Amino acid sequence: MSTDHASTGRNPAGHGPADHASAGPAGFTRRALLGTAGAGLLVGAGAGVAGAVAYDRPDRSGRAAAGPGGALGAARVPFRGEHQAGITDPPQARVQLAAFDLAEGVGRDGLRTLLQRWTKAADRLTAGEPSEEFDNQVALDAGPCSLTVTVGFGATLFDKAGLADRRPPGLAPLPAFPGDALDPARGDGDLFVQIGADDALVAVHALRVLQRLAAGTAALRWQSAGFARTPGAAAQPVTGRNLMGQIDGTNNPRPDEDGFAAKVFCAADGDQPAWLAGGSYLVFRRIRMLLDNWEALPVDRQERVIGRRKSDGAPLGAPAGAGERSPVDLAAQGPDGTLAIPADAHIRVAAPAANGGAAMLRRGFSYHDGLLPDGSPDAGLLFLAFQNDPGKGFTPVQRKLSRGDGLSRFLRHEASGLYALPPGAPPGGYLGRQLLEG
Repeated sequence: MSTDHASTGRNPAGHGPADHASAGPAGFTRRALLGTAGAGLLVGAGAGVAGAVAYDRPDRSGRAAAGPGGALGAARVPFRGEHQAGITDPPQARVQLAAFDLAEGVGRDGLRTLLQRWTKAADRLTAGEPSEEFDNQVALDAGPCSLTVTVGFGATLFDKAGLADRRPPGLAPLPAFPGDALDPARGDGDLFVQIGADDALVAVHALRVLQRLAAGTAALRWQSAGFARTPGAAAQPVTGRNLMGQIDGTNNPRPDEDGFAAKVFCAADGDQPAWLAGGSYLVFRRIRMLLDNWEALPVDRQERVIGRRKSDGAPLGAPAGAGERSPVDLAAQGPDGTLAIPADAHIRVAAPAANGGAAMLRRGFSYHDGLLPDGSPDAGLLFLAFQNDPGKGFTPVQRKLSRGDGLSRFLRHEASGLYALPPGAPPGGYLGRQLLEG
C-alpha cells in the first residue's frame, strides 16, 4: 500500500528519530496506505484490496529487531495536526475499536466537555505520559509505542447533541448489500474510537482511560480487538499476510501520486460542511472469514479465487520469478486458452478500471475471537476504510464486489459502522471544536 508525506498535515518536528512519522529512504513518511477499489475484500489484489494493510516501515522493523532498550516503545506519533493521527499512519501491531452512545440529555455542552477531556488525555497518552485522570498504571513502564487515538461521529450523534442541521451528507445510511448479516449491537454508535499501538497493554490502557472519562456521559456500545504483524517479526520489511494466508496489500498507489489527499480527506467546498474540512469519513466492517471452507480448497483453487499465486503474490499468468508487484495482465491466457485470471477472480472484479476509479485508504486488522457454537473460527478482518465520500468510494465498490467477486463466498459481513471524522486538534484546541463552536 502507500503512504502520503506531503498531505498528511502532521508535524513530527521535535520528537526525534524515534518518531513513527520519520522520513524513510525515499524521503517520505510511512503513513498512508491508500488502496483503490477494495471494500469488502480481504487479500492482495492488484490495486483492489480491503484486507489487512501492507506497507513499508523499515525503521520500525529495524528498531524492534535491535534488541532490548525500548526502541519500539519509544516510537511516537504526534497527536495534534491538520488531520487526526491513525488515518494515514501504518497499522500498528494492536488495535482497539469501540463505539459509545451518549447518555440521555447530555446535549451539546456535555459532548463538548467529553471531547475536551478525551483530547487532553489522548495528547498525554500518545506522548507516553500518564493521563491526569483515571490512570491505572497498566502502561506505566511502557513508552508511547506508536499510540494513536482517532475519534469519529456517527449519524445519531447529531440529533442527540442538538446538531441535526450540521450532520454531513456523507453520513446517509449505507445501503444493504447482498450477503450482509449485520448485528446492530456490534456496529454503529454515536462516537467511534480507534486506538492503535504496538503494545497491547498500551492500547487497552488508553481505551480504559477514555471509557472512564466518559462515565455518565457516554456508555460503551461495542468493542473489538485486532492485530497486525508486529514490527520486527520479519527479517526485512515485507508485505504482510492475512488469516487466509494471502499476501495482502499489493499494487496500491504510492504516496507521491497526484490526488492522494483528495481521495481521503474532505475539502472546504460546497460538497461538505466547513467543519469537516481536513476530516474524513470512515466505514467500519467486521468481516468474518469462513476459514474452514477456505482451507478445504487446494492451493491452486485458492489462487484462482484471488487471481494471484499464494507463495509470492505474483498475478496468475506471470512468468516464473515474477513478484507480487508484477503488472497484472487481465488478458493473459493459460495453456488451454482460458483466462489465466478467472472472470470472478478478486483482482479482476476489484480492479480500479472496473469500479470507476473509486478509492479509499484502508487500515485493516485481523481478529480471532475463539470459536462459534458450530465450532468454526470466529475470525477475520476488522476493515477500516477512510475516504472523502462513502457514496463514491465504499458503496459502489462493495455493491459490485458483493455480487461478482468469487471471494465473497468465503466472507460474511457481520457488523458495520459509518462515521465522520473531524480534522485534527490544533495546539490549544480539541477534537470536534469546529463542529461544536463553528
